[in-house]
Amino acid sequence: MLQTLKRAALAASTTLALASAAIAGPYDDYAGETLIVNFPAHPHFDAVMKILPEFTKKTGIEVEVDQLPYLKMRERQTLELAQDEGEYDLIAYVVFSKADYVYADQLENLARYFMNPKLADPSYDADDLIDGYVYNIGFAGGNKGYLEGKTGSLFGIPYGSETSILGYRKDIFDKHGLKVPETYDELLETACKIPELEPGMGGLSSRAASGHHASHAFLLHLAPLGGRIFDDQWNPIVNNAAGIEAANALKTIVDCGPEGAASFGFGEALGSFLNGDTAMFLDTTVVAGQINDPNKSQVVGKVGWAMHPMGVRRGSQTGGFGIGIPKNAENKEAAFLLMQWLTSKEGDKLVAMAGGNPSRFSTHADTDVNAKFPHMATFGEALKHADPDWRPIIPVWGKINADLGTTLSKVLTEDLDIQEALDGVAERTKTVMEEAGYYTWQ
Repeated sequence: MLQTLKRAALAASTTLALASAAIAGPYDDYAGETLIVNFPAHPHFDAVMKILPEFTKKTGIEVEVDQLPYLKMRERQTLELAQDEGEYDLIAYVVFSKADYVYADQLENLARYFMNPKLADPSYDADDLIDGYVYNIGFAGGNKGYLEGKTGSLFGIPYGSETSILGYRKDIFDKHGLKVPETYDELLETACKIPELEPGMGGLSSRAASGHHASHAFLLHLAPLGGRIFDDQWNPIVNNAAGIEAANALKTIVDCGPEGAASFGFGEALGSFLNGDTAMFLDTTVVAGQINDPNKSQVVGKVGWAMHPMGVRRGSQTGGFGIGIPKNAENKEAAFLLMQWLTSKEGDKLVAMAGGNPSRFSTHADTDVNAKFPHMATFGEALKHADPDWRPIIPVWGKINADLGTTLSKVLTEDLDIQEALDGVAERTKTVMEEAGYYTWQ
């Protein structure tokens, strides 16, 4: 009888243990861990800071954030990722760092995390993530080495991503009966008409400063106008007819822009629009929050939004930030859980409501999000045309990009002939690509 009771008690104990294991939550094994993450000082990640306490409340996982200016963030990451044991469990990276980090084998391939039933949330709905963002920011090893494809893998998830959008002054357009530009011809015509209608006001505020800013502005127009930096065999074609048209478009915009436009970086271009010195702004969606902030903007309530104008195709840019797990991270599984939660439908809506940039189609269409930020519906429509290949994300891009931006600045400030300028860029780019081995198999 005693043995029977003991066996019954043991069976009951075993059943209880199994039941407890069965109902254990996905975060239970990681509660009490502390993650150290590296985020940029950036409007999206300022919003992230507001929602992180929700993650800790839900999971018991603490999060410490090392938030740095994004250029200093890259410097710090370069040092940390090269160590045998790194300090960071999760990092945000600028999109063009993806190629460098993956090529150096410094980011975790995310496949084994999404394969793990104890970690992967079955309701995550990856198909809801914005395609252009995922391919541009997260994939490596696929088509061209940096896009999706049968040989590609996912190394990060878009978070704090951006596309290009046209902001315009509704009051100025209404005053003069102007049509919101839908094509590049209309954009350039309107940009140069505004200074005539509103003396002292520039048509369109743009980046143009030597280096990255001039290159970024040029690329913003190159893709919609049908151009690319390379053909499918990595031959530079930046100097073809589409490249010439894109450079001419940028020069027209700068010539019809506000005073000093040729030296504008991103901050100056945005500042010009926020101060009411220009009637249009064509750049990243991340500016929306600042434009509606009375502490920063003199045009609150006066700005409308439209899709990036069409050239021969739709082609808004993709860029911004993604988040990934360093290969040398100490707490990789907990870091994955944080990454998954931040980019889930729940986390994406929370960060959007806090003023961040959502990464999901459903968030852009969400009723609550649109009630608070009416521009989100337009942004979501624009994202259907986001071009993940508007610039090549290859390890040697930094060198090519610097040369392109420096040369274009001379076009804008010294009247260097556009064809001559881009021919020189193409020739020097060919040399860089030869040295990097891109023609080995030809």
